[in-house]
Amino acid sequence: SSPLLLCYLYRKGIRFCRLIEYKNIRKIYIHKNNFCLFLKPKLQGWGRWRNPEYLQFVSVLHEARKNHTPSNKKKLACYDFDFSHWPADFSWKEASNPKLSKAGVSLLKPEPKHRGTADTVLNSMRMLPCHIISFLIAHSFGRRMLYPGSVGLLQKAMRPMLQQGQARLIEEFDGQRNKLVACDGNEIDAMFVDRRREGGRNGNTLVICCEGNAGFYEVGCMSTPLEGTCWCGGEILPFINCNGVPFPQNEANAMDVVIQFAVHKLGFQLSDIMVYAWSIGGFTASWAAMSYPEIKALVLDASFDDLLPLALKVMPDSWRPLVTHTVRQYMNLNNAEQLCKYHGPILLIRRTKDEIITTTGPEDIMSNRGNDLLLKLLQFRYPKVMTDEGIRAVRHWLGATNHVEQASVYSSYEVDDDWCTSVMQSYQTERETMYPWSVGEDMAPEARRQLALFLVSAAHLRYCYSHIMQLP
Repeated sequence: SSPLLLCYLYRKGIRFCRLIEYKNIRKIYIHKNNFCLFLKPKLQGWGRWRNPEYLQFVSVLHEARKNHTPSNKKKLACYDFDFSHWPADFSWKEASNPKLSKAGVSLLKPEPKHRGTADTVLNSMRMLPCHIISFLIAHSFGRRMLYPGSVGLLQKAMRPMLQQGQARLIEEFDGQRNKLVACDGNEIDAMFVDRRREGGRNGNTLVICCEGNAGFYEVGCMSTPLEGTCWCGGEILPFINCNGVPFPQNEANAMDVVIQFAVHKLGFQLSDIMVYAWSIGGFTASWAAMSYPEIKALVLDASFDDLLPLALKVMPDSWRPLVTHTVRQYMNLNNAEQLCKYHGPILLIRRTKDEIITTTGPEDIMSNRGNDLLLKLLQFRYPKVMTDEGIRAVRHWLGATNHVEQASVYSSYEVDDDWCTSVMQSYQTERETMYPWSVGEDMAPEARRQLALFLVSAAHLRYCYSHIMQLP
């Protein structure tokens, strides 16, 4: 009977009615939305069935699946569609002597620390939380930071440009698109440009390109070696038309099937294959050189020696033990270690304005991890030359800010190129070519410095470019 109670009930009634109205409106919206979702594929199917161009595409796809001849494949390449429906051109099982199994190819593993049995069990229990956190980091934001090309938003933004680049390769260079199936079931999108019919000095050389972490064969480093050579650009995981997740094991599996495809399907000898890599592609390239030492040569552009220093640069100092454990267990890109297993010709390209593989900044040229890759390679191959005085001379030369300063450093050590060439040629003639060499063992410090500068200049090219600028 209180007026206050009436006001309270009145307000509750209004709210109750509003709640009923909101629920009814929500139900109507959900029903309409479900109806649209049900109707959408029916309308799409009806539209495609009425489209003569789509019916022609379905006919071409069906014929290519049934009879995968070069002519049918060329017709199929005129269409852009989901790569998962593209017929497989080569599988790792087709190799006569595959070096791998379903478990994958072999990778270099960090050496385990030797402890007693009891200590090992206790240490494993103590490290269990670290193992779990490392696994979560590597499989969540870690691999996306390392391989930004696997992020769907970036792929969607770049798709129109990639479609134009792919059309250019097919129309202007007669590129052949291929689907390769690796041992882990991942599907690799690879483009092959055949120049053997044109002849020429380099027509029978195949260059396999390994793109960087946000590079794609449609617009990537392939343009540098494309003129005058055969070219096989593979989208090594994780990019647009490759499935799977980007981890070192998957990357190596993908690289292996590309090489097997080049040998068993395209008909190249290993001695006719060069590998050219940019940025993080140096891992797959150095793995290929280590696993197939017969290849002709290796070129690494803007690559690094080890991922760990670069990972520590972008993470808090307090995370150092966790970052170290995560990298070594799940993302161990040990380029320098793999590179030292290859005894063939190597050319390293260093970019003096690189902002990605420096540990401080692009203005500090000596923090470029390409320097460390070069030094580790020379120290392994020529340990008697790369002593303390040799390393100091090389660091002095690498620290030059421009070509003029570099030439000045080179001349200040009075390097005699003719004498250095004769020393290296005579040593190679008289002894085996397997590294490490003992050349420089009986030399004076001045001679070692000269030879060290000669060797570093022969194995290294310098460009005043940033990390993402395309080479000429």
